[in-house]
Amino acid sequence: MDLVGACTAFIHVSDRGSFTLGAAAARIPQPVASRRIAALEHHLGAALFDRTTRRATLTQFGHTVLPTARRLVDLAHTLEHDAAQARRTPLRLAVPTTCTTHDLAHLTAQARNHDLHLDPHPAPPAQREELLHTRQVRTALTAVPSDRAHWTVPLGLATHHPPDANTHYLETLRPHRDDTTPPRRLWIQPEDDTPHIRDPLTHTGDTIGLQPTQIARATTLTTATAEVLTTHDLLLCSPRQADDLNLHWRPIGEIQPTRTYTATGEQSETLRTHLHPHIAQCLGATP
Repeated sequence: MDLVGACTAFIHVSDRGSFTLGAAAARIPQPVASRRIAALEHHLGAALFDRTTRRATLTQFGHTVLPTARRLVDLAHTLEHDAAQARRTPLRLAVPTTCTTHDLAHLTAQARNHDLHLDPHPAPPAQREELLHTRQVRTALTAVPSDRAHWTVPLGLATHHPPDANTHYLETLRPHRDDTTPPRRLWIQPEDDTPHIRDPLTHTGDTIGLQPTQIARATTLTTATAEVLTTHDLLLCSPRQADDLNLHWRPIGEIQPTRTYTATGEQSETLRTHLHPHIAQCLGATP
């Protein structure tokens, strides 16, 4: 039986001394109120109202259990209120620092259509993992190997000056003995300083004879971009980032690195399904 509904009918009828008026106050038909109260009496094992009078007069048993019925209904209303408040509690989401404010705002707006109130928190890859582990965020877009990914972002090399070729080959960065100019460097920004991106790139550089210092890790994207703008260095980045930074992007000939992500934590399934295209937009991922 619907215990809360039956108690609600019981309270309204007792307060008004009438099944008709009590049912109206409870916004249910009078026969429904009568059936609910009868079911409650059967459930509790005793009559709540004296049926020998025209008014709905409480029995002694009814007087005794009425306060408890009120507490039960009040608790049910409190539960519904708290549940509504909990649904509106922001879901703090750790996201890559490469996501723009514009895209995150649109993602947050779309999430509200699915009863999610997102609170995006940009952070580098390792920090996103730590924030999730320490429960400072409830969900994170984490960098994972490609076989676990739901979003894939192609990476290539970007330069300040337009390149002559449609593809960057790392072997063209190999310094020659008679070179007097500093060798060109390839900058890895913090978002790409992860083993499944950094290690294959470093291994390829070692194989073709690049100097160890030619593949460099930048402390910030700003620092790396400044180096690219003032030298002939290259930035490992996505096509979307290159466009935002007004750089010229080309794929790499020897290797095809990618950023690969999944959603981890609370509501991750909703993020991976209903919000998939909007997160892809934030990440600059391929469709």
